[in-house]
Amino acid sequence: METHQTILNQVLSTSTRAMASFSEKSMNVYILFTIIFGLGFLHATAELQKFTHTPKADGSLSFLVVGDWGRRGEYNQSDVALQMGDVGEKLDIDFVISTGDNFYDDGLTSEHDPNFEDSFTKIYTAKSLQKRWYSVLGNHDYRGDVEAQLSPFLRIIDKRWICLRSFIVDSELAEIFFVDTTPFVRDYFTVSEGHTYDWREVYPPKTYISAMLKDLDIALRQSTAKWKFVVGHHAIRSIGHHGDTPELKSHLLPILQANNVDFYVNGHDHCLEHISDKASPIQFLVSGAGSKAWRGDVQQINGNDVHFFYDGQGFMSVQLTQTEADIVFYDVHGHVLHKTNSSKKELHSSI
Repeated sequence: METHQTILNQVLSTSTRAMASFSEKSMNVYILFTIIFGLGFLHATAELQKFTHTPKADGSLSFLVVGDWGRRGEYNQSDVALQMGDVGEKLDIDFVISTGDNFYDDGLTSEHDPNFEDSFTKIYTAKSLQKRWYSVLGNHDYRGDVEAQLSPFLRIIDKRWICLRSFIVDSELAEIFFVDTTPFVRDYFTVSEGHTYDWREVYPPKTYISAMLKDLDIALRQSTAKWKFVVGHHAIRSIGHHGDTPELKSHLLPILQANNVDFYVNGHDHCLEHISDKASPIQFLVSGAGSKAWRGDVQQINGNDVHFFYDGQGFMSVQLTQTEADIVFYDVHGHVLHKTNSSKKELHSSI
């Protein structure tokens, strides 16, 4: 369990640049706000920080999922945001999940980068979207100042924003495990294609990944939630542009299969997908269509494990009860493209 002093030290270390320009009074307000905001719903499980999110009075939970979005409203990002607001209101959502690549093309340059507000605060303005946004990092985010995107200072600019490398959201009914997948991909270290990645806190990557997987495995084994979701940026299974991620299939998938995970959710491919795992009940859900999409960029579909693929913009909703999980994919106009239902009393089925 982290102490108040430990968190205070973390806040001070990650926010030195922002505080340099603050008055003494502003600094004190900033520190106080961060401590109150953080400790109000945050504690540690193993090495993964856990956020508690209370479900509705009837025990149900609903949320939206969007990925690969941060383009200052361009490439239909604003249109997707508008439809998210409408669906969010109808479903009375509890929060939003972002699957990464939050700010294009190269993440944030600092805590004061206007892209944060231009691509987030000023775009997702609907009343229903004024809930916590739980976000993971994508490969484009790693091309900027990662520590800036993780900084508590951004929560002062917009209190919805919660982004860590890996963490857990516990709603009693469901536990959602967020995994930092970018360091798994070897090519980012060996074939940078002219890009610079912010690998602070990641080196050596083998040690970083091993510790992350160990913590995830422990947390999953300890979980008593009815539904288990794992969220990452990169796909384990996809027929989109990037396709499967071999490193995740080798190292992450066996842990999910061994711990009865229900859903793996990701972005990275700019499309919407639903694929079943052939070796377990896991459902792979891709929601990476928050702005720029890749029309016609699809690999050959083989077998009956691919239930749905859409190469346009859109997002996804999740509604959970003790016995049912309802997943719906929407396009940029808010039209329903695909539904799938999972039951704890029945096998997974698709509509």
